[in-house]
Amino acid sequence: MKVYQTNEIKNIALLGSSGSGKTTLVEAMLFESGVIKRRGTIAAKNTVSDYFPVEQEYGYSVFSTVFHVEWNNKKLNMIDCPGSDDFVGGTVTALNVTDTAIILLNGQYGVEVGTQNHFRYTEKLNKPVIFLVNQLDNDKCDYDNILEQLKEAYGSKVVPIQYPINTGPEFNSLIDVLLMKKYSWKPEGGAPIIEDIPAEEMDKAMEWHKALVEAAAENDEELMEKFFEQDSLTEDEMRDGIRKGLAARGMFPVFCVCAGKDMGVRRLMEFLGNVVPFVSQMPKVTNTAGKEIAPDVNAPTSLYFFKTSVEPHIGEVSYFKVMSGKVHEGDDLLNADRGSKERMAQLYVVAGSNRVKVEELCAGDIGATVKLKDVKTGNTLNGKDCDNKFNFIKYPNSKYSRAIKPVNEADVEKMMSILNRMREEDPTWVIEQSKELKQTLVHGQGEFHLRTLKWRLENNEKLQVKYEEPKIPYRETITKASRADYRHKKQSGGAGQFGEVHLIVEPYKEGMPVPDTYKFNGQEFKINVKGTEEVPLEWGGKLVFVNSIVGGSIDTRFLPAILKGIMSRMEQGPLTGSYARDVRVIVYDGKMHPVDSNEISFMLAGRNAFSEAFKNAGPKILEPIYDVEVFVPSDKMGDVMGDLQGRRAMIMGMNSEKGFEKLIAKVPLKEMSSYSTALSSLTGGRASFIMKFASYELVPSDVQDKLIKDFEAKQVEE
Repeated sequence: MKVYQTNEIKNIALLGSSGSGKTTLVEAMLFESGVIKRRGTIAAKNTVSDYFPVEQEYGYSVFSTVFHVEWNNKKLNMIDCPGSDDFVGGTVTALNVTDTAIILLNGQYGVEVGTQNHFRYTEKLNKPVIFLVNQLDNDKCDYDNILEQLKEAYGSKVVPIQYPINTGPEFNSLIDVLLMKKYSWKPEGGAPIIEDIPAEEMDKAMEWHKALVEAAAENDEELMEKFFEQDSLTEDEMRDGIRKGLAARGMFPVFCVCAGKDMGVRRLMEFLGNVVPFVSQMPKVTNTAGKEIAPDVNAPTSLYFFKTSVEPHIGEVSYFKVMSGKVHEGDDLLNADRGSKERMAQLYVVAGSNRVKVEELCAGDIGATVKLKDVKTGNTLNGKDCDNKFNFIKYPNSKYSRAIKPVNEADVEKMMSILNRMREEDPTWVIEQSKELKQTLVHGQGEFHLRTLKWRLENNEKLQVKYEEPKIPYRETITKASRADYRHKKQSGGAGQFGEVHLIVEPYKEGMPVPDTYKFNGQEFKINVKGTEEVPLEWGGKLVFVNSIVGGSIDTRFLPAILKGIMSRMEQGPLTGSYARDVRVIVYDGKMHPVDSNEISFMLAGRNAFSEAFKNAGPKILEPIYDVEVFVPSDKMGDVMGDLQGRRAMIMGMNSEKGFEKLIAKVPLKEMSSYSTALSSLTGGRASFIMKFASYELVPSDVQDKLIKDFEAKQVEE
């Protein structure tokens, strides 16, 4: 295989909702470019994409598939991404290492929630977009309606380059208004018959052609002037204008294909080869030091590893993008993240599970290698005189969590090692061993996502596991000031133990001053602040420790021990055993013994005094509240809103966004446990949501009573 230079390489992400036909399109593209001799089908389980057992079992993509096609002396590296929002990790990764996105639309459904989600990611990352309408042979395909939906959602930047003469089972021809030709196919598809546009289509074709010329001219001042002078542009000028429009996201061209019948696929690849921006024409990526790195073959070698997959009979395959320089077989490189040396023993370009050996890859290219010792997803390997590190992929927050444990308790270690390895393959599987909840949690993008994880553990790794509802990380705090004192005294032959601590506790808010006096049961306590220590708590909130001891009733050296005792009680609130937060403790008096006082005495005295004061300070349970945004089709708005209100949600606002309604709410985490499943069944899979932690808020009193009862019952049981 020839070595492609940076200005001959294009990197493209293939996106689209489940069922839009990406896997079938990949087969047609690989067949047309000669990479495979026969097109596979999903039913026959012999496609280049979706070659993992879990994908064949479920009949949907779980992982993104990297492949390449050579077309007209150009190399198109493509990444076919899973359609389901549960596997969004593959999409986010692909968009970060490619330069253009093709968003595939199912001719039967047009713009779906998946289309909206994918477009939103391209917007965030500022990537060019081509819309591709597939399945034009479907009975229910209405191309004009799909165009209308696209224009309604994305405005006048949506510009069709092709339109079908008819859709449905009769589909076999289309008009290309860039080339002003009619393309038609025999039933077996493949090579098109190219003819002049028939008279009856000429008016429509001319109208669409003019709109395309205008859109192309808009992206370049020189072209705009030419267009005003001549009222037209040459084919090359149009291509140039479209390329600039794409790169600036000033234009979203629309193409047509029927991937299942291999119609329109060659013309699409021609357009990708001729018009889509090259790697060298796209904005540069910045490294972690904030320096822009150009894809320059003469610069030092730098590789970014964006994907790891564990493949049958091979083991780990590591996929990388050459960020700068060149990489050759046998190169020794240094891992910038882990400090280890690696030898690139073999280099491949891939098409799914097919690998072709190459000797060299240039800046901008995408390749794979095997048998690396110590490279993880997200690592950078550098050549001499290079210290690049890249960290530009940001994954969305998790939306669905479950506690996981092996059926056989002895397999815990084995399970953790497999989970951490699987996380390399999909970084949106987040594994957390919660000391607080005493559970191992797996967080993912939805029920489907975690079901796939379980399937792989049980079928590929032969490890039986079970899921449980995760516990909720409640917090405890106080609502009023309270006072307590405690004397710890213990006498047993030899040295005894003695420590007495008097303290006040109160709820703490950032920046609030310490009062001069406190009143409890008619008695006044004067405060004289000698020192303040703020302890930010690792579970959120603060403990503020104030020393107000007058006349040396407790020696300063015992204060750290008192604080330690208080901290040990903060880790176990009296109501439900949850962490406590946002408390100020003022130690104002006490007693010590010249012989028997020591650290442990004051630690225990401080702990017990704090415990008693906390219980009398109106303790309350706090629960985690999340900001939730739901994107929902207008006809399902009422159902979704009603369901959220049943989950103790506080609706914060609503607005329309590109044909969908956006609902903004604050919802307790406890109520979000199976929300992704409920939302999917309420809307037939047409809605999506994102959630992120907002704050801790007091739980309603009926919920608090129930939590305390449950906790007490559990304590009795244990």
